Amino acid sequence: MTTGTAKHGSNVSLARRAWAIRRNALRMGEVQGQGYIGQALGVADVLAVSYFHALTYRADDPEWEGRDRFLLSIGHYAIALYAAMIEAGILPEDELETYGMDDSRMPMSGMAAYTPGMEITGGSLGHGLGIAVGMALGLKRKQNPAFVYNMLSDGELGEGSTWEAVMSAVQWKLDNLIAIVDFNNQQADGPTRAALAQVPEAAKWQAFGWHAQEVDGNDLDAVVAAFDAARSHDGAQPRVIICNTTMCKGIPFLERREITHFVRVEPEEWAKALEILDGEMPQ
Repeated sequence: MTTGTAKHGSNVSLARRAWAIRRNALRMGEVQGQGYIGQALGVADVLAVSYFHALTYRADDPEWEGRDRFLLSIGHYAIALYAAMIEAGILPEDELETYGMDDSRMPMSGMAAYTPGMEITGGSLGHGLGIAVGMALGLKRKQNPAFVYNMLSDGELGEGSTWEAVMSAVQWKLDNLIAIVDFNNQQADGPTRAALAQVPEAAKWQAFGWHAQEVDGNDLDAVVAAFDAARSHDGAQPRVIICNTTMCKGIPFLERREITHFVRVEPEEWAKALEILDGEMPQ
């Protein structure tokens, strides 16, 4: 496990940041009694690298023009992004227990209209990358050097609008666009690889003209290296990082569940999960 230091937050390790993101997500799930906790636990390492190694931003000024944009295409992953933004100081921790409640700034699906740091509103899958293409093109026209990061799901690889955006990004040579695919091989109706994602993903994106990498999304060192390579790549082309992640990562009894897309967690199991996590707190 990496012991590297996070970019934002001085001497706090990325492993500790990922642990905190998982813990924040579990606490939100416990409050609401539900939530897409499997995805949040699985993608925590990728979010830790995003917010504490790769992204440039100001926690106290989420709309700062010089920021890198992080677009969450997957609306139901909002619990994961809130957990990361709480750890980053963009959202206050004292709002954590309002998750999913009426009038909360942290609804169960991401809303850009009133949630600080939420760049786009999540909804029907397959639209985030297209928005990211437009945003990246706009930044180029404004001569703004910021990057656009778009997190999308493996299920979105079955959406035609995603591949239209893939082609558009190549057409416009958007070297300021980095797509992050959370490939956990789980959809509402079964494994992603049993649907439309049946061939190697990196090769597919490369065939379209993207700089593509595929990594273990729960290996912090590998994710850091991939993010660095994507950002420093000197080709005039968009970049994609396909992150193979394990649903419910870090909580073994949940990892073993047969259905993890919307994993059922019994009321008493939230405390059990937190106890397991607290017993493995990294330095």
